[in-house]
Amino acid sequence: MLKQRILTALVLLPLMIGMLFWADSSLWAAFSGLIALLALWEYARIIHMSPLQNTFYLLITASIGILFYLQQPTFSTILLQVIQITSLLFWLLVVPLWLKYKWKIKSKFVGTIIGWVLMVPFWLALVNLRPDANSAWALLAIMALVWIADIAAYCCGRTMGKHKLAPTISPNKSWEGAIGAVVFVAIYTFILQQQHWLPVALPLWQTLLIALILTIVSIVGDLLESWLKRAAGIKDSSQLLPGHGGVFDRVDSMISVLSVYVALHWLALL
Repeated sequence: MLKQRILTALVLLPLMIGMLFWADSSLWAAFSGLIALLALWEYARIIHMSPLQNTFYLLITASIGILFYLQQPTFSTILLQVIQITSLLFWLLVVPLWLKYKWKIKSKFVGTIIGWVLMVPFWLALVNLRPDANSAWALLAIMALVWIADIAAYCCGRTMGKHKLAPTISPNKSWEGAIGAVVFVAIYTFILQQQHWLPVALPLWQTLLIALILTIVSIVGDLLESWLKRAAGIKDSSQLLPGHGGVFDRVDSMISVLSVYVALHWLALL
């Protein structure tokens, strides 16, 4: 398993770095779209869409995405704002209630809409946060926040974790791990603020508040995917990435954080 994880990482990491720093905007949009579509394919399997339903779902989603990208310069800003507000409400209000009451997706129609609420803002965030190669560092800084939160939660949870965060959803997560994630992300954010590496200049307390929200959202995104898999009775979203599970397994927290970050960034500019 460890050998598979290492080999997969050795292939994926150079590909991701190369796309992030050297791809033009169109290639990056296509690459980001592929990531979102693969995660959506796995999500559709988790909610038990048939192969035929899943195929149509992906084709429709890809077609809408291509049309949207081609029309982006003249596309309705009102629609973009609706997408951002919907995503923000989904992650800050709906998902915490979802996890509390452990809802299950019983309707394919509802499942289809939720899949779009998950993946469309995620793809738009990847595209909008990286309009060209010069913006790669800014996007990488937000991605690093997710990785730091994940690593800190794991390490603090393993060494100090005694109080389970969500034992029926993800038994390995602890409150100590979550607190560790908050602390380390706060330190990371403070450094970014001091070095003027953030795209929006805000007072430190506001920057730390946004970092706190994003850390919580990162944990919530991970828990949501864990609950979807637990409700479906599966361990991994797929086996596309040997040793790592599926794409959805790897980007679950990234989906929530980038979607919420873009929405908060838009609100900060109002």
